[in-house]
Amino acid sequence: MDPRFRKVVLALALVGLAISIGVAACGGGDDDGGSAATTTATTTTTTETTTTTGTSTEVETTETEPYATYIITVKDGRPVGGIQRPKVSLGDDLLLTVKSDVADEVHLHGYDLSQDVKAGGSIQLPVRATIPGRFEIELEQRGVQIGELTVEP
Repeated sequence: MDPRFRKVVLALALVGLAISIGVAACGGGDDDGGSAATTTATTTTTTETTTTTGTSTEVETTETEPYATYIITVKDGRPVGGIQRPKVSLGDDLLLTVKSDVADEVHLHGYDLSQDVKAGGSIQLPVRATIPGRFEIELEQRGVQIGELTVEP
């Protein structure tokens, strides 16, 4: 492979990674209860080879996996702005983030996914949307619904 071509491919991969990081860094403020964004995660694998003539770097693969992110903010044990209603399509990946000022278990019914959140902390719950329908997102111990995930066919 032509060394100039390798440099161009590597540069494009790095630009994609920089864009991904910039998009991921954007998030909703605490003024609203929820926010949604589409983010792209880029994984690049490189190989370094040392020969008698020098070192070369070769880009082997670049995989791009888009996923939706959604943030729910909980204050005083309630979702800011009311029950949040993220929507995704069947087969999509969702990264659900819950920021909470109270300790509890965040539970996504139907998918039976849960994670404990500490008071003043946040959790990230990755979800692959494999089941169509509407699913309650709840602070389990309090019995408070904070969201309803809709997975559309």
